Formats: sequence, structure tokens, C-alpha cells
Amino acid sequence: MTSTGAKTAPHVPVLVSEVIAALAIAGGETVVDGTFGAGGYTRAMLGAGAGRVIGFDRDPDAIEEGRSLVPDPRLTLVNENFSQMDRVLAERGIGLVDAIALDIDVRSMQLDRAERGFSFQGDGPLDMRMSKWGLTAAEFLNAADEAEIVRVLRDYGEEPRARAIARAIVAARPVERTAELAAIVRRAAGFRPGQKADPATRTFQAIRIHLNSELDELEQGLAAAERSLRPGGRLAVVTFHSLEDRIVKRFFRERSGGTPAGSRHRPALVDPKEPTFERVAKPVSPAERELATNPRARSARLRSAVRTSAPAWKGRMQ
Repeated sequence: MTSTGAKTAPHVPVLVSEVIAALAIAGGETVVDGTFGAGGYTRAMLGAGAGRVIGFDRDPDAIEEGRSLVPDPRLTLVNENFSQMDRVLAERGIGLVDAIALDIDVRSMQLDRAERGFSFQGDGPLDMRMSKWGLTAAEFLNAADEAEIVRVLRDYGEEPRARAIARAIVAARPVERTAELAAIVRRAAGFRPGQKADPATRTFQAIRIHLNSELDELEQGLAAAERSLRPGGRLAVVTFHSLEDRIVKRFFRERSGGTPAGSRHRPALVDPKEPTFERVAKPVSPAERELATNPRARSARLRSAVRTSAPAWKGRMQ
């Protein structure tokens, strides 16, 4: 990881060729990059012939730096959550778009900067806020009761030692630094140098997901994408762990008419809503060549589908 504020090599997004293939961009089309980050997908979209790209990111640093990272007049940058894309597009008079990509991962530019507090690879303040507002990780850990910390670690980190780790965090309060939290977690989890997986990874993931409401944002963002795509529009979503992938898989299954089959004891569910997506592709994982240059991509999975002409569903996912 780089030091605070250091310049890094341009970020190469995971599965970029596969995402661009799924988006099938035709010349002049209007496309949304819902997770702009360092502009990797956006550059590929523009290179594929997009006439206009609307790039969303909740991180104000990403938007500020994006103007120099991708200096292209076809790009419009918006400092907003991707779950708000349909509202923002309507307010700007853009209307329905041709393709949307979402990359559900913490940005390399956030991990690389110790002052953002996302990573334990370099010591920094426990922050973890993607949008730079709201509760910090330190404020959450120092105020929440033990049961709430246990819930967050279990629900969002799938951490088997959640209770022991939460107890250790409460006993060590106040906790203010990333290195401090990582050391507490390692002690509580019985971590030994040389072990393949660092247990602090799950704890940091869980706290980050909780603070930024990432799973709710994903659910709302998928529904916003459904409302924002024209008939025949393409949606491609890249996830990085099982919690996210389950949400995307369930969304496409529901929206393409894949209701549970039922049994003789429990009849099949009948949903009168028309399918809003079709041609749901099989999940795609990175090829060995990509993994050789970017091991972090190992857990990535791409799911994609094509919008039908049916009206968008109302309400939350089932």
C-alpha cells in the first residue's frame, strides 16, 4: 500500500473486458458507470464508443480527481450514491439509458490512503466513510454495545469468532487507529504470523459494510438501475463477496420470473408482475491471466442481464 496522498498507478478494474462485452455498447449510446472510482470502467466505456457516460461516486475525492483522470467532454461526473441514479438522470433531463455497470467493491484509492481508515495495511484513523460524512468506524466501535458489534461482525463479515472479537474491542476502548483495531482482532482470534488469512480482514469488511449501508445501497441501486434502463438496455454488476453476490443473484432471479418451484405441501408462489430482465447470463469469474496480475480479483463475479419493456417493480426485493 502507498503512503498518505501518494500517487499510484492507474487502477485497472476487475473483469473490464467481460463487463464491456456484457454492456454491448453501440456507438453514441448513453451509459452509466455507477461506481466511478478511478475511472477504469468509464475509460473502457468511452473506448467502446459510448456517446456519453454518467459517472456516479459517493466519494467526493473520486469525483474531484476524476476530472483529471478522465478528461473527456463525453463524461459527466456526479457526487451521489448510485441508488439515486434514476432521480439524478431525470433531474438532468437525460431519461432512460442504454447500459449500466456497477462494481461493488471498496476502491483501491480508498484502501491505498491510510487517512481514509479502510485498511490495516497502513496505520491511520479509524474512519471508513465512503462519502466522508456520518459516523466514523471509531465512533461506532467506541459507542456501540457488545451485542451490536457481534451482530455486525456476524452479519456482514460472517465472522465465526464475532463474540470474542467484540468482547476484546469493548475491553480495549477507546479504539482510534486501524493498526490498533487489527492488533485487537488478531489477539482475540488467536492469529499467528504466517497464517494464510488475516482475521482482521473480515472485521474491517463488516464494519465498512455496516457504516456505509452497502448491502441496502446495492439493493436500492439495482432497483434504481431497473428504473433507469430503456427496453433492451444492459445491466452488468461485479461483486466481491458472497453477501453481495447473493443479492444480485436473487434480484436477477426475481426480475426474470424465476420464482421458487414450491412443493406438494407448499404451492408455488404466483407473482403477477412481468419480468423486467431477460437473457440473464451465467456468472463470470476472472481468468487465470487476470488473477496472475491481480490476486484481489479472485473473489470477483460478474452477473448481467438485459432489460425488458415491462414496468419496473415497486417495493423492495423479496
